[in-house]
Amino acid sequence: MLAGCAAGMCQVIVTTPMEMLKIQLQDAGRLAAQQRKPGLIPPTRLAANTVLCRSYNVVPNSSARAVSATQIARELLHTQGIQGLYKGLGATLLRDVPFSIVYFPLFANLNKLGKPSPDEAAPFYWSFISGCVAGSTAAVAVNPCDVVKTRLQSLSKGANEDTYSGIVDCFSKIMRREGPSAFLKGAGCRALVIAPLFGIVQVMYFLGVGEFIVSQTQLKLISD
Repeated sequence: MLAGCAAGMCQVIVTTPMEMLKIQLQDAGRLAAQQRKPGLIPPTRLAANTVLCRSYNVVPNSSARAVSATQIARELLHTQGIQGLYKGLGATLLRDVPFSIVYFPLFANLNKLGKPSPDEAAPFYWSFISGCVAGSTAAVAVNPCDVVKTRLQSLSKGANEDTYSGIVDCFSKIMRREGPSAFLKGAGCRALVIAPLFGIVQVMYFLGVGEFIVSQTQLKLISD
């Protein structure tokens, strides 16, 4: 569990900016559609959002031009600095660290059930199934944290959408206005994505792909 916790913390440092950009790209189309309808987004909210106005290339009654992750990253760095790419870091830690704590011990115990004997490894298909089950279970378990993280990382709010000052404020507003069921929104889709991902990861580990790459890299370094 401690190893899983450490792995989750290291992963967050690398993946938080990617998650941040992904959410902005996924949200761009919806916001552009609202922008083309006069009066749907209050002018004060639009004017206050530099990233929406400049990076999303949207003005009322016009067609939105395609936006790229590079554009958004450049705009965030220009307006907010490096911390702009790490917005929602606390919520991401709150999601990914518990995910790793749940996933790794659960996988280890499920995989152990498929071993023909204590000295033999479980078959590759059992490792795949164990990875899928452990991954989907962990994904659903931390989905409330994923909902909070996504809300916090959405820089541009549409009409009648709440703004949040932090994790606690976001959690309390969702609970009060949408109820507990809101924290499970997207849980099924997230489980469908995570399950095969971690199943394939475990099969690759079973086949020794990672060890082969590491050994080849070490040999190359020694020869150089």
